[in-house]
Amino acid sequence: MQIKTIWLAAAGVIGVAGCATMQSGPKEMTFFVTSANPGKGGDLGGLDGADRHCQSLAQAAGAGHRTWRAYLSTQASTLAGTDFVNARDRIGTGPWQNVKGEVVARSVDELHSPNSKLTKETALDEKGRIVNGRTEKPNKHDILTGSRPDGTAFPGKPFPDMTCGNWTKSSDDGAAMTGHHDRVGPSDASWAVSWNSAHPTLGCSMEKIRPTGGDGLFYCFAVK
Repeated sequence: MQIKTIWLAAAGVIGVAGCATMQSGPKEMTFFVTSANPGKGGDLGGLDGADRHCQSLAQAAGAGHRTWRAYLSTQASTLAGTDFVNARDRIGTGPWQNVKGEVVARSVDELHSPNSKLTKETALDEKGRIVNGRTEKPNKHDILTGSRPDGTAFPGKPFPDMTCGNWTKSSDDGAAMTGHHDRVGPSDASWAVSWNSAHPTLGCSMEKIRPTGGDGLFYCFAVK
């Protein structure tokens, strides 16, 4: 009886561990942070260009068999317009895991809840490397999202630009909302530790993106 009890306890531990970590490796990866900006700051070639960048990086890493989407929102052309896109609506249903098999979230709702497991340790790039945080040089923790905390788009004009002209602008003007992948900021306020909606950039050129702690990186999720 004692041996059976020990065996069942061990099986339970293994079962819990299995829920926390799935199969690992590039082919199983369904989430990563881009290792580099496409080269034009906030101009990502629109959503299509950003998606192509995700797909290209995934392909190079060995996960090109999946369909990849950038976690980015776009704003409507007017305040009452409906021509906007919510980042949360374009990334599939989950679950998502990094190249090491560590689960970031099991659903869209969990991803945007306090139960999200997206942290500096889990938000790896497509090569499995940790992305520099706030205390490292160069600081790269500002991740482009153009989104509100719940993953939805900001209002359109005359509301301020939060998406670098819907990801087509690389000039010093405009701005893009960013999140902190390391969940660290100048305070413990909810905005400061938000992975997707911490503060806007100073502009849309790389020269205006870097001063606040970013390198023009963004999140990529596998839709399927």
